[in-house]
Amino acid sequence: MLDKLKELDTELLIFLNNLGNESWDYIWLAITDKYTFLPLFLIIIFLLYKENGFYKLFLILFSIALLILFTDQFTNLVKDTFERLRPCRVEELQQYLRNIDIRCGKYGFFSAHAANSIAVTTLIITTFKFSYKKWISLLLVFWVAVFAYSRVYLGVHYPLDTITGLCFGFIFGNTASYIINYFKLLRS
Repeated sequence: MLDKLKELDTELLIFLNNLGNESWDYIWLAITDKYTFLPLFLIIIFLLYKENGFYKLFLILFSIALLILFTDQFTNLVKDTFERLRPCRVEELQQYLRNIDIRCGKYGFFSAHAANSIAVTTLIITTFKFSYKKWISLLLVFWVAVFAYSRVYLGVHYPLDTITGLCFGFIFGNTASYIINYFKLLRS
């Protein structure tokens, strides 16, 4: 069963990776770069500041930093435990994948990019108040989907690496939201 799942995962990776072409690669390389979305993050930080003030903004950013730290470290623990090579590290796959020049870490199960992005998005959407929340929430969810897909497009994660990262990140984001709301850490 597990072998069949891995085989389907590999087939889906090859299919999705080969949907791309060189003229789109630079866009997906930009999408996967965390600094590309800095203007979006600054707008969200400004809106959170405007609605919550400096002290609560500090607590919000501290909460987000702790969530990213936890999610990232948990992801690294899982990667080091399972030791599933990234597709860009598997020699047998190189003849089937498009060669896109990107830094390729060693292990890929599961995607820290996907886990961190959905964890923070979930925390922001479910916990904090700010102007234009509906539109910002939709934009953040769209960003997460595109950001996560970029990892598959570039051949640095299998689709299940990304899906698993999204699932764990969603759980971690909801857990952090529950803890903050339970203790009313950021409420008036």
